[in-house]
Amino acid sequence: MTLTGVAGVGKTRLALRVAEDVRRAFPDGVWLVELAALADPGLLVHTVAGALGLPDQAVSPTERLAEYLADKRLLLVLDNCEHLLDACAGLVGALLAAAPELRVLATSRQALRVDGEHVFGVPAMSVPNLDGQWVPADLRSSEAVTLFTERAAAGLPGFRLTEQNELEVATICRRLEGIPLAIELAAVRLQSLSLQQILDRLDNCFMLLTTGSRAALPRQRTLRAMMDWSFELCSAEERTLWARLSVFSGGFDLEAAEEVCSGDGIPREEVLHLVAGLVDKSILTREQHGNRARYRLLETIRQYGRDRLAESGQEKVLRRRHRDYVRALAEQAYADWFSPRQVTWASRMRVEHPNVRAALEFCLSEPGEARAGQRIAASLRSFWIGSGLLTEGRHWLDRALRLDTAPTPERARALWVCSFLDLLLADPEPALRRLAECGPLARKLGDVGSAAYTELWTGYAALHRGDASGLDAMAEALTQLRAAGDEYGTWISLLMMSLGACALGDDRALGWGEEALRVCERHEAKFFGFHSLWMTGLERWRRGECRNATALAGEALRLKRSVNDPWGIAHCLAVLAFAAGDEGQHRRAARLLGAAHAAWRLAGSGRGLWGVHAFDDQCVAGTREVLGEAAFDAAYREGAGFTLEEAIGYALGDKTGDARAAHRPDDARSLLTRREREVADLIARGLSNRQIAETLVIAQRTAESHVEHILAKLGFTSRAQIAAWHTGVTDEAAWPGRDSYSEP
Repeated sequence: MTLTGVAGVGKTRLALRVAEDVRRAFPDGVWLVELAALADPGLLVHTVAGALGLPDQAVSPTERLAEYLADKRLLLVLDNCEHLLDACAGLVGALLAAAPELRVLATSRQALRVDGEHVFGVPAMSVPNLDGQWVPADLRSSEAVTLFTERAAAGLPGFRLTEQNELEVATICRRLEGIPLAIELAAVRLQSLSLQQILDRLDNCFMLLTTGSRAALPRQRTLRAMMDWSFELCSAEERTLWARLSVFSGGFDLEAAEEVCSGDGIPREEVLHLVAGLVDKSILTREQHGNRARYRLLETIRQYGRDRLAESGQEKVLRRRHRDYVRALAEQAYADWFSPRQVTWASRMRVEHPNVRAALEFCLSEPGEARAGQRIAASLRSFWIGSGLLTEGRHWLDRALRLDTAPTPERARALWVCSFLDLLLADPEPALRRLAECGPLARKLGDVGSAAYTELWTGYAALHRGDASGLDAMAEALTQLRAAGDEYGTWISLLMMSLGACALGDDRALGWGEEALRVCERHEAKFFGFHSLWMTGLERWRRGECRNATALAGEALRLKRSVNDPWGIAHCLAVLAFAAGDEGQHRRAARLLGAAHAAWRLAGSGRGLWGVHAFDDQCVAGTREVLGEAAFDAAYREGAGFTLEEAIGYALGDKTGDARAAHRPDDARSLLTRREREVADLIARGLSNRQIAETLVIAQRTAESHVEHILAKLGFTSRAQIAAWHTGVTDEAAWPGRDSYSEP
């Protein structure tokens, strides 16, 4: 059995624990042979023989050792074999052939590849999940948190995990990805630094984690020493590839590695061989995503590689290659999204999201690169919308537009895409400013597509102001986009015209909505068809066809069930709420309203698309009037407390969804610690992180960590969402139907 794994993951510790647990099964003993300090493979047999207490012999030492072990029932533990792989493999193979009762337990960063070998990859310790909803009790089950707490208490008597420090401890363990050595070294630092100071310094963990046990081998006393050891075990080409791969964030596939990292000493055809070597050496972790293999560097290994890349002078070159790869991927997705492949693209881009962020951050932090950022962020239009990332998409586009104001085609497209996101977020003022610039720019450039989209969104923005002539402008945009052969533009024009007509009571809404659905069906654009379904359902409901409306919105909801798109799902829930209210299912309507509004807040859009608002107000008022204040508020709060999956299950009548919803706390406040609730309250009052820190007498970085943690627990992406959520669950005046609920 060979225990493999990354540096510092605890292979030796596990081997010793196993040896202790099984020692009674071996009457001839359990013998440890430590090989880390052995540099000469020719001395391996002598070292093993010496550990077993055998005298030096003139005869072949391998034969003497095999003869000695032939009738022994014995466990031989060979620790740290990675730098002596060939010698260890040869010796183990010979000994096992000669001694049928011999068992060997080896630790190595790479398998020995001996006949009969079983390989066990030692995983990192479990870490707290800070990406979604969790409760403080979850920390107690985290192996990494337990280890940190134990080691911290050993060096700092009296240290314990409390409500006040659990966020910092959890974040440290998460940042160190459950690597025991790194966690122990961080815990030692508590003798001279606070938890917050440790967190602040983790971006340079190799400078921070430098003081280990004096009893450990020199290369195990610091994180950098462990990484240096791993680096030295790699070939020159593997070292170069390790450094280059550090530009990826979150992971990569083989094609990405070949595209970004080949050249300058690494032929493209050699990348596969080198990646396999780094997997064998436990530098890369292999993961399966659907039918594609992906690879990942743990963050500490990635940081080390980034340092080596910087030393090589190639960091900017490789980051540009990475940027170019992401740009090509985004543009391919843009061109191919309105097709049967959109499901594949949606899944692919969710996996690539960390790389997208890394590429955009490079574009917006490196002088002269913002135009490429405009191009990438605008190309990902459908990804931002389909993944419920409207706020993030607008964030990147807004930054890129401010950094590069040159009158280019990239700017024109970024302007109308950003205005589109503004309008989807029910924020027409910045949209109108951007559109006022985009129209003249597009005409000057001869950019027919951007000019047509500008007219489309200008018309839709006019509807926000109650100007029904906006429909005429949208119809003109539809004509232009059809003439240009833009099928996506044709579909989105029909969809938004249908919504506008529905809101205005114009019966053309149904025809436009059904035509939009046919365009999607013709191109097998499944996720875009989702929007056509709920929009057609909304118009059917307006016409009094509640059963048809429920069927259409339910079908749309099933299409979106596997996709984390709170913005789109909220519109389905709203249509189902309207229909339930009209059919006399008032408590169900109130729950669905609560779930829809919570999902909109989750997406950062307030109340979804213009055109739905008035219907929403009517449903809230009517349902409240029938149920009464107390009953409505109770049902609404219950719906607002559903997770997205619970809301979908409840809406579709799934028994599992209903059961989960029935046992859910009244609201999400139970997910937050007392301190986090205090921070949420101060955010709702409009305080900055610095002001929060001053009010609570904590470090500003601690305040920032609390805010980040609240965002993660509640699934939010902005402070505005926290404020809206906090107001919604604590302020009676903010409940639907009250004065403050009306749209200004």
